[in-house]
Amino acid sequence: MPTNPATLIKLKSVTKRFGYGDAETYALHNFDLTVKRGEFIMIMGPSGCGKTTLLNIIGLLDTPTSGKYTLNGKPTPKISSKKKANIRAKKIGIIFQNFNLISNLTVLENVSLPLLYSGFKKTRRLKKASETLDRFHLKNREYFFPAQLSGGQQQRVAIARAIVNSPEIILADEPTGNLDSRSAHIVMEELKQIHSEGNTIIMVTHNPELTTYATRVINMLDGEIDTDIKTVSDQNLPQPVSIRFVKKEEQ
Repeated sequence: MPTNPATLIKLKSVTKRFGYGDAETYALHNFDLTVKRGEFIMIMGPSGCGKTTLLNIIGLLDTPTSGKYTLNGKPTPKISSKKKANIRAKKIGIIFQNFNLISNLTVLENVSLPLLYSGFKKTRRLKKASETLDRFHLKNREYFFPAQLSGGQQQRVAIARAIVNSPEIILADEPTGNLDSRSAHIVMEELKQIHSEGNTIIMVTHNPELTTYATRVINMLDGEIDTDIKTVSDQNLPQPVSIRFVKKEEQ
């Protein structure tokens, strides 16, 4: 059966188990999930329900104990470690709650890092990183170090770093968790704009107020999906600019 071209991620009966015997626990248990291109999914649930484990598996940072994970129609167990690293560098942008900026690198150098792993020459790396920072109104902070920025500015730098390679998928683990309400609003508006351009975003949050940005809200409980609610139909999801351009040319 051919793969639906709109399907970007498919998890089937995915289980992630830790420990052995009496100490055995399940972070995910027979977990099924299909993600369409252009979705903005918010994942909620109590601590320990498997949200971060799910992001790590989708981001190829971890592997399931059992089950199938298909990315862009390709089974991930058949992808080599080297190829997975290449996919993470070029196709997946990750935003962390604690920013994870490198303290002894400037803002510009932090944002350019994914381009280094993708093989860009230094001049091109810095130019593209600078253009991305300009989008987030941080061009005048290029040569600052992370400690010289506010929390909101650091998270915007982290988002710039996550999108500098124009990834297909953006994974965000509590990106507003350490921010005040004003900074959180700015960050969410940036993510909203990124999504409108056709990027697929999967975001973990504990804040129910942020679900207004989502096209789909999933609540997890004990490593499984408790509720799954779509607020936007698949046909109304934004498409990547490249796909929109091709369709326009075909008309």
